[in-house]
Amino acid sequence: MVVDRSRGLIKRLALVTLVLLLAGGGVWALSATSAPEAGPVTTEIPALQVQPAPVEPGAVVPAAEQSVPQATAGADPLLTWANKMSSPTGIPARALQAYGNAELVLRQTTPGCRLSWATLAGIGRIESNHGQYGGAVLGPDGRPSKPIIGVPLDGSVGVQRISDTDGGRYDGDPTLDRAVGPMQFIPSTWNKWASDANGDGRGDPQQIDDAALAAARYLCVGGRDMGSPSGWWAGVLSYNNSVPYGQKVFGLADSYAKAATGR
Repeated sequence: MVVDRSRGLIKRLALVTLVLLLAGGGVWALSATSAPEAGPVTTEIPALQVQPAPVEPGAVVPAAEQSVPQATAGADPLLTWANKMSSPTGIPARALQAYGNAELVLRQTTPGCRLSWATLAGIGRIESNHGQYGGAVLGPDGRPSKPIIGVPLDGSVGVQRISDTDGGRYDGDPTLDRAVGPMQFIPSTWNKWASDANGDGRGDPQQIDDAALAAARYLCVGGRDMGSPSGWWAGVLSYNNSVPYGQKVFGLADSYAKAATGR
């Protein structure tokens, strides 16, 4: 009964988003002034391939195996755009840079996905307050002033038990896994979707450019169209299979997109 009600709610919410889409407003209809300019893309490190981890609240688990090139977008126009949009959206410019870069990369590597920076921003706000969780400050290098590490996945109420998969390399816990970084990846999942968006030769889940691009690639897996209502909901619920979570992401993403367009 609970599942049936949830599916009904998702369908009703999808109809609402479809109305917004047809009306030319909201998450998907970003004007040229609100979207970052595209820059050159360079191929970097291929994704690592490991077994996907089990689903748990607040962490990303890929739905299927995928290997795509890593890439970075031009920085100067993106920085100008991020600085301009920081005040109306209330998002730190450094985080906006990461979300905008991820959109630009996916426009060129996976154009059919139609992923918006606003959707990534909605997820980033819920997962870590744009890299500022626990009083952290996002530095110019895109890393929080202190590592963002989630609770132990110990099987307690509301948390799935996931034994250690990384020897504590990413989360500092050699016994249990914990979600890490601004976009809250569990270590084994990060190994699969690791991305090098800042071009430093390595994928770091604590670095917001890398984390945002990894999240974007995950959302676009399997030819998903994040520019359609059904595709958008499928992507967000695959990130966290919770209707309230999807509602929150939609509300945030929609408000960010509208703030950026002055609506």
